[in-house]
Amino acid sequence: MTNLNAQTSFVPGRLEQMSTRIAFFIAGFGIAAWAPLVPYAKARAGLDEGTLGLLLLCLGVGSILAMPIAGMLATRFGCRRVVSAGVLLICAALPLLATVSSIPALIAALFMFGAGLGTVDSTVNLQAVIVERASGKTMMSGFHGLFSLGGIVGAAGVSALLGLGVSPFGATLVVIVLLIVALLKAVPHLLPYGSESSGPAFAVPHGIVLFIGVMCFIVFLTEGAVLDWSAVFLASERGIDTAYAGLGYAAFALTMTAGRLTGDAIVRRLGATKVIVFGGLIAAVGLALATFAPTWEAALVGYALVGAGCSNIVPVLYTAVGKQTVMPESIAVPAITTLGYAGILAGPAVIGFVAHGSSLSFAFGLMAVLLVAVAIGGKVLKV
Repeated sequence: MTNLNAQTSFVPGRLEQMSTRIAFFIAGFGIAAWAPLVPYAKARAGLDEGTLGLLLLCLGVGSILAMPIAGMLATRFGCRRVVSAGVLLICAALPLLATVSSIPALIAALFMFGAGLGTVDSTVNLQAVIVERASGKTMMSGFHGLFSLGGIVGAAGVSALLGLGVSPFGATLVVIVLLIVALLKAVPHLLPYGSESSGPAFAVPHGIVLFIGVMCFIVFLTEGAVLDWSAVFLASERGIDTAYAGLGYAAFALTMTAGRLTGDAIVRRLGATKVIVFGGLIAAVGLALATFAPTWEAALVGYALVGAGCSNIVPVLYTAVGKQTVMPESIAVPAITTLGYAGILAGPAVIGFVAHGSSLSFAFGLMAVLLVAVAIGGKVLKV
């Protein structure tokens, strides 16, 4: 049976929606499980910060290269097979990340891990667009909320295991078991097809897809900046103890997750355009507060506002991609996912580059201006 025939056999319903949520949780859980293992890998391989930074780029490169390929494969083989392959790739890479000590082996493992993450992330977003459209309801924020929740559970769970004295290898085995169990639960109702429209395997995003992609890039750029620089800023500029400097990102992640888990109702009440406009402005105000208020307490409130403001912008933009007709969604969804990942990867480097030439405060101020541009873009987009 062809891909198009598979689509006509049923309409995605509640079971497909649940499998989509599980798949998003898997994606968030998988990527976050690696974060607590980074210091162990650094010590095991005897790396300095600069070398580690370059190695971590391999993860991003693997993800970005895998995303358009995943879109092409999903069109041919269906979301079910491609998501399953991506999760198995993650499971194969994790024990290597917990044990290898040579730089070449670490590069290979990180690339494999990144490719698995990129494959899953891109394909679950493609499935989410199709499932949400079939439902006729707003669901994208809730789907992305499960990604954020998976991230919190993954990072906290692996940290707890390591804190209890479990070895990195043992911790990854626990993660793999949980990933496989979740995948087995999701697989029966992941879509056996991957797109409701056909097109070339690869295409450069253009038109409204490029516009949406740039907006995603800015929001993810902000997320990457807060992830990697908020602790540095709080410690160096606001004098907070290094042990508590991570509270800035914690405040951001908490409101981001809460915003997404309640986001579908918010989008239904306000409409997509207002979510982007108000979200962009709230995030801009929050980042300005975090950057220019004189106390660290005010900075934490600012980072919380950034998380709340950004939380539902990207889900709304994914919904918009599902409605456009300029490009097939099997190309458009991986394209904006790739641009988003590029933003997370570029965020820390851009902030560092600008801060080196001026100051960290100026760099964050520039990010606030870009968030205002996102708000204006929401008005122009009229989703």
